Amino acid sequence: MDRIRQLPHNYLDKYLTEVRAQGRYAFTLEELKSEFALSYPALKQNLYRLKLKKEVAQIRQGFYVIIPPEYSKQGMLPPYLFIDDLMKSLDKPYYVGLLSAAALHGAAHQQPMGYTVITQSPAPRSIDKLKIVFFSRQDFLQDGIVQKKTPAGYINVSSPELTALEFFDYIHRFGINRITTVLQELAEAMKPAPLLKIARKYSNTAAIQRLGYILEREVSAEKLSASLWKVLNERTCFPVPLSPQKGKRGETDSKWKIIKNMEIESDL
Repeated sequence: MDRIRQLPHNYLDKYLTEVRAQGRYAFTLEELKSEFALSYPALKQNLYRLKLKKEVAQIRQGFYVIIPPEYSKQGMLPPYLFIDDLMKSLDKPYYVGLLSAAALHGAAHQQPMGYTVITQSPAPRSIDKLKIVFFSRQDFLQDGIVQKKTPAGYINVSSPELTALEFFDYIHRFGINRITTVLQELAEAMKPAPLLKIARKYSNTAAIQRLGYILEREVSAEKLSASLWKVLNERTCFPVPLSPQKGKRGETDSKWKIIKNMEIESDL
């Protein structure tokens, strides 16, 4: 009780200043409870005051971000400034993936509509108001995860090579034309040796076939496609349609065993 009486009325403002001085933008309700030994209602009342002033925003239950003046108009931070803290608070391994990762690697023509985070199953519920979408994977390829520096520290991101392969796990979501457009830019950031290493551990053989076919036939990235060809020579491959959304009628590419059931139309 003595400590509660000694707290100044602006104790929370001072604490948030200290958090920002550490280079962080995020904090949890549990951190505040541990720091000040106040009740949850008392802390939430003060947080509500700061939320009304748009100085903090609640991301999900018990997790908040500090809104500095440069983001006050938007009333929210971009996810890359808090996603690492959020996933640590959930005790979930993660990486930023798919279009969000591709944009970070320079493939920005296809702007992502949301922020894609890949984590281990079960995935947290997506945060619709912030357009943060969570996908789950059982197998995490650590070799395919890199770190990107942000003003708030580092975030985990799928490498260009892993990003390229994973598009074909979500082919129904993106479609071949959109994936090809991304690959035309993303290929510039990809390297044959890491692609070979990751593809050898990648369980989706059809994804390797489709990626190899597009890299060679559409992107003219022969060195990259050669890495995938090495992997396929070590596996048993069956003919697969270029687009699973369409039928299985069409000429089959004898090398990649891809059934050409559509004509690819890139946006570039």
